[in-house]
Amino acid sequence: MASSHSLLFSSSFLSKPSSFTSSLRRFVYLPTRQFWPRQRHGFSTVFAVATEPAISSSGPKKAEPSTVVLPSNESSDKLLKIRHTCAHVMAMAVQKLFPDAKVTIGPWIDNGFYYDFDMEPLTDKDLKRIKKEMDRIISRNLPLLREEVSREEAKKRIMAINEPYKMEILDGIKEEPITVYHIGNEWWDLCAGPHVETTGKINKKAVELESVAGAYWRGDEKRQMLQRIYGTAWESEEQLQAYLHFKEEAKRRDHRRIGQDLDLFSIQDEAGGGLVFWHPKGAIVRNIIEESWKKMHVEHGYDLIYTPHVAKADLWKISGHLDFYRENMYDQMEIEDELYQLRPMNCPYHILLYQRKRQSYRDLPIRVAELGTVYRYELSGSLHGLFRVRGFTQDDAHIFCLEDQIKDEIRGVLDLTEEILSRFGFNKYEVNLSTRPEKSVGGDDIWEKATCALRDALDDKGWSYEVDEGGGAFYGPKIDLKIEDALGRKWQCSTIQVDFNLPQRFDITYVDTNSDKKRPIMIHRAVLGSLERFFGVLIEHYAGDFPLWLSPVQVRVLPVTDNQLEFCKEVSKKLRACGVRAELCHGERLPKLIRNAETQKIPLMAVVGPKEVETGTVTVRSRFGGELGTIPVDDFINKINIAVETRTAL
Repeated sequence: MASSHSLLFSSSFLSKPSSFTSSLRRFVYLPTRQFWPRQRHGFSTVFAVATEPAISSSGPKKAEPSTVVLPSNESSDKLLKIRHTCAHVMAMAVQKLFPDAKVTIGPWIDNGFYYDFDMEPLTDKDLKRIKKEMDRIISRNLPLLREEVSREEAKKRIMAINEPYKMEILDGIKEEPITVYHIGNEWWDLCAGPHVETTGKINKKAVELESVAGAYWRGDEKRQMLQRIYGTAWESEEQLQAYLHFKEEAKRRDHRRIGQDLDLFSIQDEAGGGLVFWHPKGAIVRNIIEESWKKMHVEHGYDLIYTPHVAKADLWKISGHLDFYRENMYDQMEIEDELYQLRPMNCPYHILLYQRKRQSYRDLPIRVAELGTVYRYELSGSLHGLFRVRGFTQDDAHIFCLEDQIKDEIRGVLDLTEEILSRFGFNKYEVNLSTRPEKSVGGDDIWEKATCALRDALDDKGWSYEVDEGGGAFYGPKIDLKIEDALGRKWQCSTIQVDFNLPQRFDITYVDTNSDKKRPIMIHRAVLGSLERFFGVLIEHYAGDFPLWLSPVQVRVLPVTDNQLEFCKEVSKKLRACGVRAELCHGERLPKLIRNAETQKIPLMAVVGPKEVETGTVTVRSRFGGELGTIPVDDFINKINIAVETRTAL
């Protein structure tokens, strides 16, 4: 099972953008989907950003400025045109400053735009020069002019300016005539639009160049390394400032930095990129996630299983992975004259378990769930903290059921999904129902039944959803769910997919009431997607400031002086014996110990001085509730246990 976007094959096989869809809507000219790039950060964002600063409780209360709601490309045609035009203006500026630079593609993306160039590496100083040149072009108020030309004329013009990448793009364009957009009479590119009427329609104070990165042409590591310049563009300067504020907050919450600061996880170069080491504190959070996941699945009628990390390569040939997914799989290993393969997904294993015995209609539905670790080859340049890795553990499950059980099973998955996600603080979702694409397997009747079952389950649940006509996988319709974090960003985690393909490939059956063999319906589903990625989302959602029940260390016991050390050891031991995750810190002055606990985002501090030793108490300081006073140790433990049970703060 795949982590979020496809439970049978990855997004690269399905010709979709990588896991977090909608980064790219259109290129400068519309080439085929196979050229879509990966998103840089692994999420799509819905911007609704309040720009008011935090107000100190000790200072005078200031009037809150109004919230700036940032539009998206989907909500504002004007913004989309601005961003698309900015890509052209940037390319024109680059070629004015660097005449030998060759242009490739320049799309708009969620936050702005980018353009890829074949040229020497750029510096931050170069970006400033390019932005100044863009400002000059914008100030000249040059018109954007659309022209239609024949394919032969387009080739002639491209050859005249020696732009080999444009020629390759032209070869991929199937439509006629070829459309060209000019900026004044000074620069042009193959393009389908849309654009603003003149460069003066762009507010140059609402445009900023953000960064430069390397990118392979067509995403192929065997081809030319290009310079990709990212920029952001908005309708107004206020929107730009709100976006920059959002960007700074996102930077503050970056799970890679917080993971290092709080000693949660690491990726060791000696072991290889994209392979995650869970440190003790991170492993505690992972264990909480796993135990909650297992408990809720058992309560919902799933059987927990474990399967191997490798299998004979023939298994992946039957499943189709070797034909369609080989580029994302590691090389095979030869063992005793047989080829073995690290698993990229868990689905075939679960099917083998289903096939281990003859199944009857009375046995269905069968629900199996596994926290299964899979391994996928990712280019080193695409790796990103916990969000894109090479080895990860999926919260994987498969349901084998009858046709008339689909709706109830989907509804059960939706209920379980809501229960699990809400437990971790996610209560806002974006839900999409994707229907049959042009190329698909399975008959019309079963597609109709499955799609109606998914739709009816969503309606019964009462969730609003969007229908993505033709957006389903070739093997069945699906439901995708994105969770919204504290910054309003949306992350795809949960997915439910009906599969007509693997049951046929593996020829799995059950015996019906007439003792005839029939093929069951197979449902792939994941709630969290992968533990690694979900943990990264959790870190950024809470900015590392985990709630008490989830925090790796719940209490830090702090002596005023070393004279109270023995009592502090007794308190720490008693807390741990009662299931409280506690640690003792000493050897520094108390103010330093308190500052360190604050920096490490410890929810509770239990301070012990001479009076506390005498009375068998602790003075409690809460990150969320402030000073809680002096409390008997047993009462303190009871309060913690109640707060953990109810998942509330103390």
